Amino acid sequence: MNKQAHNIGPIGVFDSGYGGLTILDAIRKKLPQYNFLYLGDNARAPYGSRSFNIVYRFTLEAVKYLFSQGCNLVILACNTASAKALRNIQQNDLPNIDPTKRVLGVIRPTVEKIGEISRSGNIGILGTTGTIQSKSYDIEIEKIHPKFNVFSQSCPLWVPLVENQEANGEGADFFVQKYINQLLNQSADIDSIILGCTHYPILLDKIRKYTPSHINIVEQGAIIADSLADYLNRHPEMNIRCSKNGICSYLTTEDEDKFNSLASIFLNEKIDSKHIDL
Repeated sequence: MNKQAHNIGPIGVFDSGYGGLTILDAIRKKLPQYNFLYLGDNARAPYGSRSFNIVYRFTLEAVKYLFSQGCNLVILACNTASAKALRNIQQNDLPNIDPTKRVLGVIRPTVEKIGEISRSGNIGILGTTGTIQSKSYDIEIEKIHPKFNVFSQSCPLWVPLVENQEANGEGADFFVQKYINQLLNQSADIDSIILGCTHYPILLDKIRKYTPSHINIVEQGAIIADSLADYLNRHPEMNIRCSKNGICSYLTTEDEDKFNSLASIFLNEKIDSKHIDL
């Protein structure tokens, strides 16, 4: 235990692109005393349309890199990575890499919370093609809320809209309305919609514009932040291995200037990132 107590480092936060910054922002507001190391694999984004094996391999590379930088706990702030890589990493890789380290995702905490939000048990999921095809939300909801009904809709153009800084443009309205209508056409009883991609909060104003007011729009940021705070409270052995100086650093596999510029859309603050290769 003493040896572990000296092995402290930042909490790693990983995303294939920029969307995970919406999760990081919420976590930092909830846990400002902790150190964080964000890694965006922006050079290889988006992950949403990639195969299971590729997403798993890329995610594992990122997790290993964050471990090498002293992280003992890594959050996959990416629904696609959580859907396609988390279980393999937890079950097959961590025991060999370091059984004392942990990797957590964003899907299960979101599914646990939806039980408190939905009144009818009819849940809509908006996500990338990869997340929707994986049926990860369907599987988790079936486990935790077996009587719920799930209706899913992939939104392949939403991430490109956000990352090309078109989220506030008129062209975005067409595609936001299109996918929401396709989801709601599946059932008139949907009362809660999970934004199953961390980019989607950037489109929140338009999503609300085209969604009936009685339907709950469920963002993941605050849910993941609360879940992480609860996890650290329940696992003091991990909590003491997380450094606490209120420092946040950023890594990207893309050009630093490009990352710094786009990241400001998500964080509303100036950042200074460092380029790395995976």
